Amino acid sequence: MAVLNIKNLPDALYKKLQARAKRQHRSVAQEVTHLLIDALETSEPLSILDLKGLGKDHWKGVDPSGHVEKERASWD
Repeated sequence: MAVLNIKNLPDALYKKLQARAKRQHRSVAQEVTHLLIDALETSEPLSILDLKGLGKDHWKGVDPSGHVEKERASWD
């Protein structure tokens, strides 16, 4: 299995990573692996522009402001 070393990782980012790992009951290394898998292996959700032309049936019952809010939150 490969080993990954990260140089010059900001202390504040490491502290956030530690806190996240603790909340998930994982080690920091396990959390980094989980985040990388999630980022690289999960299919990307379609944006509103990608969904253009799918028709009214697709958007029936979808709250537009809620959808936009979720899209914006995924950028963080």
